[in-house]
Order: sequence, then structure tokens, then C-alpha cells
Amino acid sequence: MSLSIDLHMHSNVSDGLLTPAELVEHAVTHNIKVLALTDHDDTRGLAIAESEAKRHGLQLIKGVEISVTWKKRTLHIVGLKIDPEYPPLKSGLEAIRAGRHVRAIGMAASLDKAGIKGSLEGAYEYAQEGIISRTHFARFLVNAGVAKDNKAVFKKYLVKGKPGYFEHEWASLENAVSWIVESGGVAVIAHPGRYDLRRTNMLLLLEEFRSLGGTAIEVVTSSHTADQYVEFAKYAHQFGLKSSQGSDYHGKGLSFMEMGRLPALPNNCVPVWHDWPEAVSLDG
Repeated sequence: MSLSIDLHMHSNVSDGLLTPAELVEHAVTHNIKVLALTDHDDTRGLAIAESEAKRHGLQLIKGVEISVTWKKRTLHIVGLKIDPEYPPLKSGLEAIRAGRHVRAIGMAASLDKAGIKGSLEGAYEYAQEGIISRTHFARFLVNAGVAKDNKAVFKKYLVKGKPGYFEHEWASLENAVSWIVESGGVAVIAHPGRYDLRRTNMLLLLEEFRSLGGTAIEVVTSSHTADQYVEFAKYAHQFGLKSSQGSDYHGKGLSFMEMGRLPALPNNCVPVWHDWPEAVSLDG
């Protein structure tokens, strides 16, 4: 069943709570058979996750979630079945990670102006040896008693017009898609319902994405509503794109939904995994 496929999740290499090995073990307990580790802008967890998946008899899809700037908006493009050693992908991700540190300094300076001290060091404590992200700043703000939970953080801080926001230029859509596709992977627009693009910009994005070699969008994902499942299934059909699904799991207290609880793709969708040997035994 497609419920046993999860093609979007995060370990503590980026902003998840679990190590890559722990994440695979968690997937086992939630009846996931095929999973993609898609850490933000980093692939260092893939080797460990793959080894652990083999030990448990799971199929690991090598993935990544690339931060992109498109029309002054931040989007995320998931790469599935990538080659993490492909040089342009590897160097591109290194550049993005360097940019994350620059952004973190800017975010901390903004919070400092608002009277919230020590956020850079605090966020890096949560990041440990992984990338630095807004999630780590959010965890610092919650632990410091500035906000009651992550949801409150992203209403009052770290977003445009609020303390902690810092304008940053990520990779271009063209570069992100080319790195993925030329490495042998499949490019997927992650959680399109979260971008508030409205119809005109969504149509422009999908057309440009397709023209660059993108082939799928996440239709069923934990931050989408039931109406959005239907909406993005229609967009996928309109543009001849395949459909993906993923929990976007980050860990307890950081996720919209637990693994294994997503509904199946709408009937008219062509699953992104429909011709994958890794998923041949699954009902898509």
C-alpha cells in the first residue's frame, strides 16, 4: 500500500530530532517499507541511513531538500534517487550551507535588536554538528520562554516583518533542478500548499519547473489539507507531473503528522514511484 511509502523526512543532520539510524528505526515501527531521507541542503546522513535500512529490510531512497529562491520567495525542491557524490550537487549544497551560517548571523542580530540575547549560540547548540536552520532558532526561543511552542514562534518571530527575519538568497530553481536531474535523480516541488503563491504564480512556477526538467510535486504531505490534496492532484494532472507523498517528519513535537498516517494519493495521480524497482511490490 502507498501508506508504507514516505518520501520526505529529516534527521538531525538538518533540523530533525533523530539521528539517521534512529529515523530508520522509527520508520520500521510505523510500518514504512520505502523511505527517503531528505535533509535540508545536506546528504551526510544517507550512508548511515542506507546501512540501517538494509539491516531492517527497508528500501532507502537517497534524497535531499534544496532551499531555493524563486521570485523573492523561499521554496523547497526535494531530490529523490540522487547521487550525493555528483560534483555540482555536492558543491552546490556546500555553498547553500555556507549561506545558512550567514543567514543565522543576520537572524541573531535581528533578535538581539528585539532584546533577545544569545540566540546564535543557543541555536547552534541545538544544531550540534548539523546545518543551522530556523527550527533551531525556534527551539531556542521556546526553551528560553520567549514563545510557548514552535507554532507561536513562527507567528511572532523569524518570518517576514518580525524579529529574527533575515532576507537571504538561496539557490536558483534552475540550479536546484539541474543538480538533482543531472545526478540521476527526480526533482519534486515540496509541500506546494505552504507557499501562498496564489493561482497565477503557482501556474508560473509549475510551468517553469516542468520546463527545467522537474517531474513531480508533493500532493499528499502532512501540512496539506484534504482540499489541497485534491487541488494539487489537479495541478499534477494539468502539467503532466507525477505525484509524491511524504510526512515531512522532523520528530515528536516538530511534525505536522506522524509517519504512516498519510492518506493515499488521489486515484487520478501517477505516483512518482510507479516505475521504481524499490516499490514494485507496493500498491501505488
